[in-house]
Amino acid sequence: MANIIDTIARPRHPEKANRPETPLLRKPDWIRVKAPGSVIYAETQKIVRDHKLVTVCEEAGCPNIGECWSKKHATFMIMGDTCTRACAFCNVKTGLPDALDNDEPTRVGDAVARMGLAHCVITSVDRDDLYDGGADHFVRTIKAIRAATPTTTIEILTPDFLKKDGALERVVDAGPDVFNHNLETVPALYLKIRPGARYFHSLRLLQRVKERDKNMFTKSGIMVGLGETREQVMQVMDDMRSAGIDFITIGQYLQPSRKHAAIDRFVTPEEFKSYETTAYAKGFLMVSSSPLTRSSHHAGEDFARLKAARLSH
Repeated sequence: MANIIDTIARPRHPEKANRPETPLLRKPDWIRVKAPGSVIYAETQKIVRDHKLVTVCEEAGCPNIGECWSKKHATFMIMGDTCTRACAFCNVKTGLPDALDNDEPTRVGDAVARMGLAHCVITSVDRDDLYDGGADHFVRTIKAIRAATPTTTIEILTPDFLKKDGALERVVDAGPDVFNHNLETVPALYLKIRPGARYFHSLRLLQRVKERDKNMFTKSGIMVGLGETREQVMQVMDDMRSAGIDFITIGQYLQPSRKHAAIDRFVTPEEFKSYETTAYAKGFLMVSSSPLTRSSHHAGEDFARLKAARLSH
């Protein structure tokens, strides 16, 4: 149908050219979303373009871009559009990134203010080429947002800062309201899906956030439909709770192209609801579990509820 899109995919991955092609499964009805095109969507797009910023909404081919941009919500991806890793699930371009843009933090702060965001989400590519993994750039961006719009709450979705001593501490000390780092999948699939990362390093990263600032909200997410079992998802939930993680997101993996990891299956809405029920029973303060759940989807509304839940404990 002309007014329906499944996801935004871009055939721009020369680094994945040698990967075998995998079949693209037909998406069920519950995955389909309306195509973008509202007036507010166009206004959001103009703000992004005018400020010469990159968004994960576009680069990762998020299926929720029409909904979010039509509410003037966008997730900014700092430090460029090129990642130093080549995860099998991700649509972000891989290669040697450009030098950091020192004016970018200020432009992000201005754009957040222009959009009138009560809650903003800032993520980035992996920058293994930088001595601190980009930690200082996160700090400068947080400070720029605080200066431009002091009442806006800030959620960051960071890389794992692997082998970057002191990086995590600098970012936590900058005082974001939510520290998010996604585990992405179950440990058994890391070598296939996230080969440049280490499951227990990522888990420990989030635990260290709590050790540094016990009052900072922590958040993590996984994709399902990659071949994981329910028991493995339950174990990830337990691992997250052991690390003190407050908020979990669980969403359906959507294959960006034939060169990316294949979808094992489409998880039903009923299964997502079951995951939500179980996650709350395990003690998470906030759970977002649905086929179209993504880390930053409804993040502002979720944070407001999360904050209210913390106050009630």
